[in-house]
Amino acid sequence: MTKIDQVLNAPADASSRDELESAVVRFAGDSGDGMQLTGGQFTEATALAGNDLATFPDFPAEIRAPVGTTFGVSSFQINFGARRIMTSGDDFDVLVAMNPAALKVELPRLRKGGLLIVDTGTFNERNLAKAGYDASPLDDGTLDPFRVVALDISAMTQEAVKEFGLSKKDALRSKNMWALGFVYWLFGRPRITTQEWLTAKFANRPEIANANIAAMNAGHAMGETAELPDGIHGFHIAPAEIAPGLYRTVTGTEALAWGLVKGAELAALELMFASYPITPASPLLHSLAKLQHLGVTTFQAEDEIAAACAAIGASYAGAIGMTSSSGPGIALKGEAIGLALSAELPLIVVNSQRGGPSTGLPTKTEQSDLYQAVYGRNADAPLVVLSTRSASDCFEVGIEAVRLATKYMTPVMLLTDGYIANAAEPWRIPDLDGYEAFPVEFTTDPEGFHPFLRDPETLARVWAKPGTPGMMHRIGGIERSYDTGHISYDPENHHKMTKVRAAKIDGIAKDIPEQSVELGETSGKLAVVGWGSTYGPINRAVDNLIHRGKDVAHIHIRHIWPLPENLGELLKSYDTVLVPEMNNGQLITLIKAEYLIDAKPLNKISGQPFKIKEIEDAILDILEG
Repeated sequence: MTKIDQVLNAPADASSRDELESAVVRFAGDSGDGMQLTGGQFTEATALAGNDLATFPDFPAEIRAPVGTTFGVSSFQINFGARRIMTSGDDFDVLVAMNPAALKVELPRLRKGGLLIVDTGTFNERNLAKAGYDASPLDDGTLDPFRVVALDISAMTQEAVKEFGLSKKDALRSKNMWALGFVYWLFGRPRITTQEWLTAKFANRPEIANANIAAMNAGHAMGETAELPDGIHGFHIAPAEIAPGLYRTVTGTEALAWGLVKGAELAALELMFASYPITPASPLLHSLAKLQHLGVTTFQAEDEIAAACAAIGASYAGAIGMTSSSGPGIALKGEAIGLALSAELPLIVVNSQRGGPSTGLPTKTEQSDLYQAVYGRNADAPLVVLSTRSASDCFEVGIEAVRLATKYMTPVMLLTDGYIANAAEPWRIPDLDGYEAFPVEFTTDPEGFHPFLRDPETLARVWAKPGTPGMMHRIGGIERSYDTGHISYDPENHHKMTKVRAAKIDGIAKDIPEQSVELGETSGKLAVVGWGSTYGPINRAVDNLIHRGKDVAHIHIRHIWPLPENLGELLKSYDTVLVPEMNNGQLITLIKAEYLIDAKPLNKISGQPFKIKEIEDAILDILEG
């Protein structure tokens, strides 16, 4: 290691820094300012420093919003600490605002007394007008409640990289690295990982790599050498105490891709994934396309319907067909999902939920599609619905989706959302040899065969590969005879087949774990019941209040349909049930309908995750109301 490498890799002297248990940092700028890249590099350095963490990339919905406008702001938030981190954080401790629009959008969530780092070089008259400012907030007292580091980052970046002969436009592209270097100094992060990443990324353009490295080092040097305002100095956050093992930072999309592949392996099936691009579901196709060496086949179809039907065709042929989309695309796939249900073929349908209806909020998160998943098909058409609660949990839920789909010959809807898909957290890599296999057994005996013969225990129909000698058969969307598998319009047969398909799904409740309590007692004054990405803020809020002596528990539901067998009895053991959801009240309707309990809603439909404090306040309103 060279001397410069030693300098770049050296941790800060903790003795001269304020000790913090955790911190929330938000990088914000124009969609072309590289805020996601900046946040990703800070996340990697923070993970290597041993902190627990959770992130929240917040993308603009406009693909090419006008530069400097509020609806073009792109942000990246990270909450990291020396304790277990459950959410990406409530209000920010540090906000890096690269232009007036970013300041306008993000300042309301910077806590009073928080640290604001702002690029004054972008605060010209034109940019201020685009952001909706009548006067500069740098001069009118708007920023008085905060500790402000106002620096001309644009000019200092150009100065730092001038030796590399870049144009002004190319030079300014490095200003995110200048800001990253300053924040690296602020929290005592080594720079070596980012230097190595830049060198590899721009291997064919070393002048670009060197300019970015120089900008990062200049930002770091500013923190080390400048006389900053009183109260602004470096911080130290100790490594978190976490269980020993091999960890990596993972997004929900990555973990889900790996879980689906592992599930196919445990089922001894080839995986065929067909999809059509839509935000925020598209990255799943990207992730699986990189895994062809693991027996994965991916197909980008011409539309949502074609994608679903191609996946059904793969399952008919003896693979495990999978498709994905978000709410609008799931609506388009609806008839094909009904076909898979009628034909009783295994199919995994991943729904990365976003705000709706219609196009809605393409890049914002919402738990908008539970009704659609449980009820959203014509006629009586039940299928399995699962929900994942965090990025790392996606791996386990992906395996469970494949297990249930293949064992019961049914479509499975797997609900994730924009927050889970894009968020990152440390994942302890499990022992991949420790999972119990569930290999599919295709029927090969032609004696008395027809395609709707059923397992008497699971009620799943047999699965025969087309082309197997003596296994010639046809299936489809028209109703079939229970006794022969032939097309049938007999009224009594349709009644029987409808009841059998429902009983098959209902029976899965015996094959899933009983509902457990995440925190608190199994009876008491209040249970907070959640599903999906509300897990983190609910868990942290309940934990905080338990430590304050409050009688509250946390229950989180993975198996949405069928529901766990003991759930009704468990919920009735509490005086009150509170259901926080990022929708207008969907799980709460399901719970009321199934168990006739008077649950209370807590709804948030803003495209943003719950804050811990929002849930704490709702709990206290009930307990102390």
